[in-house]
Amino acid sequence: MNFLRDRGGKIVVGAIGFSLVAFLATEVITSGRSFLRGSANEVGEVNGQKITIEDFNKRVDQQVNQYKQQTGQSSLNPQFTGMIQDNVWNQMLTQDIVQKEIDRLGISVGDAETQDMVSGPNPAPQIAQYFTNPQTGQLDRAALVETLRNMKTAKAGDPRRQEWDAFIDQLINGKKAEKYLALIKNGVYVNSLDAQDDYEAKNRLVNFKYVTADYASVPDAKVTLTDDDYKSYYDEHKNLFKNQQELRSIDYVAFNGAPSKEDSAAVKETVAKLIPDFKASTNDSNFVAINAETKQPLVYQKKGQLEPKVDTVMFNSANGTVYGPYYSNGAYKIAKLVDSRVGPDSVTARHILIPITTDAAAANAKADSLKKLIQSGKKTFAELATTNSVDKNSAVKGGDLGTFARGAMIPVFEDAVFNGKKGDLKIVTSQYGVHLIEIMNQKGSSKVVKVAIVDKPLTPSTKTQTAAYSKAQSFLASLTKDNFDEEAKKEGLTKKTAEDLTGTAGSAGELQSARDLVRWAFNDASLGDFTDKVYTSGDTYVVARLAAIKPKGILSLENVKKQIKPAVLNIAKAKILTQKFEDALKSATTIDQVAQKTGGTVTPVQNIVFANPVIPGTAQENKLVGTIFASQPNKLSKPVEGEKGVYVFVVDNFVNPAALTNTLRQKEQMSQTLSQRAENSILEALKDKAVIKDYRAKML
Repeated sequence: MNFLRDRGGKIVVGAIGFSLVAFLATEVITSGRSFLRGSANEVGEVNGQKITIEDFNKRVDQQVNQYKQQTGQSSLNPQFTGMIQDNVWNQMLTQDIVQKEIDRLGISVGDAETQDMVSGPNPAPQIAQYFTNPQTGQLDRAALVETLRNMKTAKAGDPRRQEWDAFIDQLINGKKAEKYLALIKNGVYVNSLDAQDDYEAKNRLVNFKYVTADYASVPDAKVTLTDDDYKSYYDEHKNLFKNQQELRSIDYVAFNGAPSKEDSAAVKETVAKLIPDFKASTNDSNFVAINAETKQPLVYQKKGQLEPKVDTVMFNSANGTVYGPYYSNGAYKIAKLVDSRVGPDSVTARHILIPITTDAAAANAKADSLKKLIQSGKKTFAELATTNSVDKNSAVKGGDLGTFARGAMIPVFEDAVFNGKKGDLKIVTSQYGVHLIEIMNQKGSSKVVKVAIVDKPLTPSTKTQTAAYSKAQSFLASLTKDNFDEEAKKEGLTKKTAEDLTGTAGSAGELQSARDLVRWAFNDASLGDFTDKVYTSGDTYVVARLAAIKPKGILSLENVKKQIKPAVLNIAKAKILTQKFEDALKSATTIDQVAQKTGGTVTPVQNIVFANPVIPGTAQENKLVGTIFASQPNKLSKPVEGEKGVYVFVVDNFVNPAALTNTLRQKEQMSQTLSQRAENSILEALKDKAVIKDYRAKML
């Protein structure tokens, strides 16, 4: 049952709450404002299925905690938190969309299948993971059978039974999804002609020569674009401009409230005043606890583990030396060499961990009695660890913790094993309980130092913050609907733009912590509005204007005009360069003559295949390579408009591959590739078809 307690947080079945969707009937609907906002308990809907904020946040917290455990980080920046939120959102969309298809198709998992997943010869991977014996690496059938027996007799309201039932439901839903995707993948079919075409596309070679004129050779200033040029390109490529979610852009000006030189000098002086007391201190741990912003435990460290500027000083100074103030990582610091000694590089140890329930003295007494049993030879350390230690991971190995270097254990434990000697039995108390430790071995020998560090972060003073805020407030007060740019220029401020923000973005342009500002842009602002107040991002005060709205769906020409300008320019340049080549081709019969008349260079290319249309040193040129494979050898081509420029080529020869002898293998390879694509393709197709309402911009 331990696995249920330990992993209960991972076995989650969210209860989807039902709530009414509120229509803001009295709100004037203007450009950029959503009519349907959703209830205060929902982050969205998928085909009418509501996604509650509770369920969403629970899953986000799970992934955040999992990431923290894996990386050892205590906090995440807004950008990474936003990425996790987006990931959870997409997972929940996929789950609800696929579940609808499963229900529609009547896909089910029978009792026999469920039993086979749980206790069959090859149980589900989740079962195997939870019930694998760490010592043997094999499935612990006895533990599995015992859990099933306990679950069968447990009452319906038993929390452990509820967790187990939720876990089994998770397995069943996973199996249904697996069956659904198998149906999709099994519908992929490759015939012999497909296999033959694919084989030739990957193995038939072409050798050719070409002359090119890059679009960059025509200055932008020599090209005049018309509205028809833009519209023609837009109409032809309209489907490329499908916006999956609403995007907004803001213009903003920033007022720097970062610490001034005066602030820096004041913090440095404050730290410097601590030096006399720091030198005189006889309890450096207590001094750090009282005076430092960062309460770091005092531990012995090897050379190279300290900051470089401190490392050199401390390894060449006498005990009691105080260094600083010095600036590092946003703070002024002073460092004191508490002690230095020569100690082992690594230790092999084992321990018995005794919990402290209500009486610490009783836990220490038990540790002392176990120590005496070991010293008398009546019991071995391994025997007592197996039956007495609450650290089950090491208890099954006789308490063995393996070999570890400095920094791997908590300070009190580390001091005991690195400052003792081989064979010592020591008793220490930590936040986890009372440890009976045996030092089994020590290796290596090097100098280590114990350094106490007091730090004071460099933060802006009230005077600095007030001055920056006042400037921002004054600028805000000067704004009207249409004078943002004018006022910014008059005040000598640099206007910056944060483009294409999503409703859940945590940052905006150069502003790293801008969630509140993004929320304003999506929920309270209409196009052209400026902020109703001064916003804060770290040490920066911000006034912004909502500059653009790109709605979900096919974007308008105006929304993408700036984006498509380079491509439209290239099309216009292509006409000029194509005419240049056509004039040359009127009197040229060889590729060398074309190069001479156009001022270009003939470039030979060898062994290009249709499936990889990359011209070495140039770019991926799909249209050019496709045209080449449809051409005849020794015949000058017409101009071809490519991605990077206009080309004229002549094919030297084609090299056909050996005949395809294993059509079945080729078909299998193609089927495998297409099946892998099918899973993502079907999910994207279902998302496009689904009715999705996203309220995250308001809720998060």
